[in-house]
Amino acid sequence: MNADAIIIGAGACGLMCAVQAGYLGKKVIVLEKNEKPGAKILISGGGRCNYTNQFASAEQFISANPHFIKSAFTQWTVDDTISFFETYGITGKEKTLGQLFPDDKNAKDVVEVFTSICEDFGQEIRCNADVKDIEILPESFKVNYEKNGKTVVLTAEKLVITTGGLPIPKMGATDFALRFARKQNLKIIETAPALVPLTITGKDEEWFAQLSGNSVFCEVSNDEISFEENILFTHWGLSGPAILQISSFWRRGEIVNLNLLPHQDIVSLLDIERKNNGKTLLSTLLNRFYTKKFTDALGKFLPLNKPVAALTKAEIDLIEQTIHHFKVKPAGDKGYDKAEVMRGGIDTNEISSKTLECKKIPNLFFGGECLDVTGWLGGYNFQWAWASGFVIAQNI
Repeated sequence: MNADAIIIGAGACGLMCAVQAGYLGKKVIVLEKNEKPGAKILISGGGRCNYTNQFASAEQFISANPHFIKSAFTQWTVDDTISFFETYGITGKEKTLGQLFPDDKNAKDVVEVFTSICEDFGQEIRCNADVKDIEILPESFKVNYEKNGKTVVLTAEKLVITTGGLPIPKMGATDFALRFARKQNLKIIETAPALVPLTITGKDEEWFAQLSGNSVFCEVSNDEISFEENILFTHWGLSGPAILQISSFWRRGEIVNLNLLPHQDIVSLLDIERKNNGKTLLSTLLNRFYTKKFTDALGKFLPLNKPVAALTKAEIDLIEQTIHHFKVKPAGDKGYDKAEVMRGGIDTNEISSKTLECKKIPNLFFGGECLDVTGWLGGYNFQWAWASGFVIAQNI
């Protein structure tokens, strides 16, 4: 045997698993297809790495079995993540909505924490290692990988697959875990891009494109859920935090509702303005809340040049509908290239929630994004990666 376990994938989950195994005196070899470990960590949060969220719980995750991650989150909590990084000199600073970023460090430093601990424990991270074949033997796993044109064979009693999901193919993302799971007849929950910008085509395309670069604080909702954060208009549709959040719950053909003025009631504001100064133009009132460019664009739907005192009941209803119930029917999304995570994955019913071991194949473990566990935007997916890496390490 070459090690206690072979870990395929040196992303957030695989690296945490290697480190935690090291604490327990277990020897692992990590195989990474990319030139460097932690490719997705390095680009997260624009290179700053939103490494957890203070409010992370099972509530912020999408899965066919929403209870699945509760055990992992009990075994490795947000406080565990915070103190783990603090031990290695990374203190968190809350940016917004519980999102923690390294205070005076960045994503490179986060990866460095793992690589230096792995070095201390003698855990090997082999990069440019392209796994070609996995053989399941009665008592072990045989892994063949290619490096610099040579084939290398490793064996270990335990095998851990933490190769992530499909987003950002240029970062080396592949369907490796899904293909391997299918080969073993494990059920897969249908996958799709998540935390992804939405596209607008057809007759509305031009209206959205002219606003490219404009950002508006909104409540974005569908029949299932709502999020309050900025939306960003782009030349192909909509992006920004609130859109990325709703995209995980959006299905093709559905309408998304934008409340362009949450926490305020446009009808009351019109009423007050009418009493105070009825000559105020509707455009002047709207300019208090939006950029001139955005207000002007609303002129496609609203009588901007009318004094508020002259607005008819029908016009006030139209203003209320437009501001608080702006309907958008996206054509699609920007795909895995622009998605932050994948929705769906290996069915959690195939996996023990306590150990993350495959129920059908003893000593085989899956963690991180390849499982049907998808977090909201804001550090939640990293918390799942750290927790699942910790849990696997306890059981290999």
